[in-house]
Amino acid sequence: MASSGEVAAASDAPRGAPVGDNLVRRYLDHLQVERGLANNTVDAYRRDLSVYAVFLLERRIDDPRHVTPEDIEAFIGWLRERPSGTGRPYAGSTVSRIVVAVRGFHRFLATEGLVQNDVGADLGAPSGARSLPKALSVDEVTRLLQAPVGDGPLPVRDRAMLEVLYGAGLRISELTSADVDDLDRREQLIRVRGKGDKDRIVPYGDMAASALERWLVAGRPSIPPRAPALFVNARGGRLTRQGVWKLLRKHAERAGLATEVSPHTLRHSFATHLLDGGADIRAVQELLGHASVTTTQIYTLVSRRALQEVYARTHPRALRR
Repeated sequence: MASSGEVAAASDAPRGAPVGDNLVRRYLDHLQVERGLANNTVDAYRRDLSVYAVFLLERRIDDPRHVTPEDIEAFIGWLRERPSGTGRPYAGSTVSRIVVAVRGFHRFLATEGLVQNDVGADLGAPSGARSLPKALSVDEVTRLLQAPVGDGPLPVRDRAMLEVLYGAGLRISELTSADVDDLDRREQLIRVRGKGDKDRIVPYGDMAASALERWLVAGRPSIPPRAPALFVNARGGRLTRQGVWKLLRKHAERAGLATEVSPHTLRHSFATHLLDGGADIRAVQELLGHASVTTTQIYTLVSRRALQEVYARTHPRALRR
């Protein structure tokens, strides 16, 4: 845990030095809206990236897109040698946390197509820094999908929205950018615009098809749309990412889910449940729209951990005193 002096130093260091400020804002917006991180967590990322901005200024790098893998390696050494606000070196846990923020930032630049290569991809993860994605159980997903109640157009919309998020494993940006014309209702396919403006075709199941049909036939026509969007708000405009996130949080609370749920949680659950059901990892990669199977492989760790937990609970020789 960082000391108060370290945090103060991180927040005060880069005044007047907004290196890559616009790109950082985009990344922080991604963390808050698409990944659903809490405000305090996003603020911690902002402070850590402000420390990184000081380093880039010292190396006369005025754009994070010009950073090389050698610069990232140098940054770690710079952190370990630089005194914090307390006058002492940064704690190891603080260095690890800052490096995680920087690696995530450069990964975001690459997945968004803003740079050609992820310069932090080969950097070893700091000890204890790697976290597995959160996935809901099938029962929890079912409770969530059943949470919108009522026959009005908005509950009908919300049921269809949740079914598509989970049934197709979409990113929140892919859901909100989808138009009615992107659907192939006969074949139960949806064309989505993924990261880097790459299109892909994703199937969705019978439950999502039924919910979508009800929305398109009985729900959406009662809200005069001002946009070709598949999902619109009560005024007929395109439903925003912030709007989807708020609706999801409301229905998660109604479903009594203790875990904090974001649109990314449903995407994680989609991938995990496919792999648990025996899906090939390459097929899951295509469905998720991952450029590299390496990104998809983290979900195999989730499934492996679930197997380990079952084994530890049930096998007589696994019980530990």
